[in-house]
Amino acid sequence: MTEVSAYESNEYSSITTYFQIDESWKLRTGKGVEVAIIDSGIDADHPALLGKVKESVVARRQEKKVVFEPSDDGDSAGHGTACASIISRIAPDAEFYSIKVLGSGGSGDGQAFLAGLEYAIKKRYRIINLSLGTTRPQLFAPLHDLLDRAYQAGCIVVAAANNLPHPSFPSVFSSSLISVSKDDSTDPFDFGFRYGEVIELTAPGVNIKTAWLNKSYKQLTGNSFACPHIVGIIALLLETYPGLTPFHVKSALYAIAEENQKAKVKDAADQSDDNNETS
Repeated sequence: MTEVSAYESNEYSSITTYFQIDESWKLRTGKGVEVAIIDSGIDADHPALLGKVKESVVARRQEKKVVFEPSDDGDSAGHGTACASIISRIAPDAEFYSIKVLGSGGSGDGQAFLAGLEYAIKKRYRIINLSLGTTRPQLFAPLHDLLDRAYQAGCIVVAAANNLPHPSFPSVFSSSLISVSKDDSTDPFDFGFRYGEVIELTAPGVNIKTAWLNKSYKQLTGNSFACPHIVGIIALLLETYPGLTPFHVKSALYAIAEENQKAKVKDAADQSDDNNETS
């Protein structure tokens, strides 16, 4: 049983809440939880993802604005399919909604990125996977505003940190989303939390087996692939406790990560004691 203590302040009041989560969430499958993946598309025909992609749309330029149209284009770069397969491995019954904003080179237009996020928020998808970001300063303010809207709409946004040393948006907006960077662990349930860091959570992201283009598989490393590990965990939590808000989910993740850390410390101490007894 994990006890979660959450403290939230706003301009009107401060609220402290306590709730408990048991271990049953680890046995869930993410059934009925909607996950939007804003990326390069998803190959819905890949054996790892058959029947799991409920809707696919693609960004199209229409004069000066971006619109989204139904699409059967699939994945143009492999990146979105890789992310979806990681989530599916943890939460096999989650429902995927593909919002394609990246092209074949894995790059895209900033306005399409903004429009894709706004589309997901308007649809109120429960979880939004953002294994992408930007360093363009002109997108800082509009992304910040959209993340506030997502939080208020009850959408839980999870973003990958930049793989390069300099920060990227929106992963640095840690007050309104969940930001993730990679570590070399292998157990998706053994994620970590870095107190005081802008990028708060860590999850497996080194040599991760993922689905790829042409029904193939690939070993990949990067923060992009740590992000969907946390999305998969959240899908399990939301199936078990569907009333959790973004604020509650974040607090629960911190509490679970803290328990993970305590377990590691205890295991290390026990191992040290065993070594001392045999020496």
